[in-house]
Amino acid sequence: MLAGLVDPPAEPVRGWGVFAHGFALSKDSPAASRTCKQLASEGIGMLRFDNLGLGDSEGDWGDGSFAVKVDDTVLAAEFLAGRGTPPDVLVGHSLGGAAVIAAANRIPSVRAVATIGAPFEPKNVERHYQDLVDRVIEDGHAEWLVGGKPLILKRSLVEDFRRAELHHHVVALGLPLLVMHSPTDSTVSVDNASRIFRTAQHPRSFVSLEGSDHLLTAPGQAQRAARVISAWADPYLPG
Repeated sequence: MLAGLVDPPAEPVRGWGVFAHGFALSKDSPAASRTCKQLASEGIGMLRFDNLGLGDSEGDWGDGSFAVKVDDTVLAAEFLAGRGTPPDVLVGHSLGGAAVIAAANRIPSVRAVATIGAPFEPKNVERHYQDLVDRVIEDGHAEWLVGGKPLILKRSLVEDFRRAELHHHVVALGLPLLVMHSPTDSTVSVDNASRIFRTAQHPRSFVSLEGSDHLLTAPGQAQRAARVISAWADPYLPG
């Protein structure tokens, strides 16, 4: 079972959204919590959730894949819809940005998609564990410490991310897309944003998050991104 948290919208309610966090992050990461709280303060209620085996969600993270991350996003959207607040917008940070692009066409209520620091190729995540890759491929698994927490990195996960492809999802999106990226992002190069933007169909927008780091950890960075999303999404929201 996935764990999630709803940031209720301030009045007047303008709409609802789902936030997908980065590769090995959680719903409580600065990018997720601060972005969602700011959007909620501007009338967009947000559901942020933990992917399989992360944060408070059940399961084995090592059994995940890009496809599982996309499926988790769809499940989160279905939860919102089931309570009478179907999501109008999807927001994804880092790998979560790739996931929301891939998930969007499976969620009928979605009107717009926004990404923050998203990779064009999901296999970009391999740079985080590149020192372990050979051992994982040879032995089938290896322990990977993330923020002091041990995760089991499995061969199946590594191979899935190597196979995962985003290009056709971007081409087929058919929804307004906002691509946000810091030009000085040292984790996911801004070239990824350029590739997503060039591949996407109109309507599409690009906003440069000058001065931001990849994780949006400095004061005000996530809130700034949220304010941009809020203004950009306004024409697509029901409220």
